[in-house]
Amino acid sequence: MFMKKKYKICIIMAIVINLMPVYAQLKSFKFEQLDSLQQTQKRHSVAFIYTEWCSFCKVMTATTLKNKKVLNILNEKFYYLTLDASEQRTIIFNKSMFKYNPSGYNLGINELAIALGTVNNQLTYPTLCILNYKNEIVFQHSGFLNSEKLMQLLTNLYTTTKTE
Repeated sequence: MFMKKKYKICIIMAIVINLMPVYAQLKSFKFEQLDSLQQTQKRHSVAFIYTEWCSFCKVMTATTLKNKKVLNILNEKFYYLTLDASEQRTIIFNKSMFKYNPSGYNLGINELAIALGTVNNQLTYPTLCILNYKNEIVFQHSGFLNSEKLMQLLTNLYTTTKTE
């Protein structure tokens, strides 16, 4: 009797799991991929600069960047890049090498985070940096953005630049 109930519960759970909608994933690219991506299709790039210890970065990742409309526009109209500011590997981007600069025990910053994320001579997290297809900075925003504001920004940027 107990086995029949357990078996029925397993079947019901399997059916429910299979009927659940598949959630879209945000396609993320590496900076080293941008040159070949731009040769295929010219698009603006959105770089999300964050750190593992930043609570606002975690909230933005868990909410704003999981919003269905945000996912769709980022996946369809932009190249989405992520950059952990404490990335220790050397990153080759835009024909330049960006290295990790240690500043203490397990502390440091990648030069690319400084190059793309510095706004008004400050680097704060999270920072959103938008690049045109030539990898030139066209917009920067430091601080948390909710999905509504990010959608507004991305929509405005896409509609004003799609003719370029």
